[in-house]
Amino acid sequence: MDARLEEELAALATMSPAQLRDKWQRVYREPPPPFAPDLLARGIAYRLQEKVYGKLAAATRREIERLQRQYEKTGQVLTEACATTKPGTVLIREWKQERHHVLILEDGYLYRDRRYSSLSQIANEITGVRWSGPRFFGLRRGGGAKAPKASDVQG
Repeated sequence: MDARLEEELAALATMSPAQLRDKWQRVYREPPPPFAPDLLARGIAYRLQEKVYGKLAAATRREIERLQRQYEKTGQVLTEACATTKPGTVLIREWKQERHHVLILEDGYLYRDRRYSSLSQIANEITGVRWSGPRFFGLRRGGGAKAPKASDVQG
């Protein structure tokens, strides 16, 4: 990651709400929306990264808009496995107030500095229960049981 960008992103976490509103004004060149400081910081971070790495592809923006409409209509978002699940992709899943990161490798997955051959092994490691790894990480819609919620598992 670009060192200057990394510094700017880190600085956002220490800014007051007033500083974030000022930064929004400078970055977007328009008054900030009435968002909570966390959302302002995320919006600023997105724009800063966009300036360094470029905008999202049009197809990605359309998919996000489709998912947003789906959420507004149904209150949930269902996704299918997509082509972005290739080596180098990082899957993130929050479970029991802990965020879990899995790196997709050419020949498996890396989770907590350990290699796994399947996402299901990792989902089991996280939850202590056998679940479909692709479903647990939101890569596939399910037909029967739903991916586990933190409240589904004792522990």
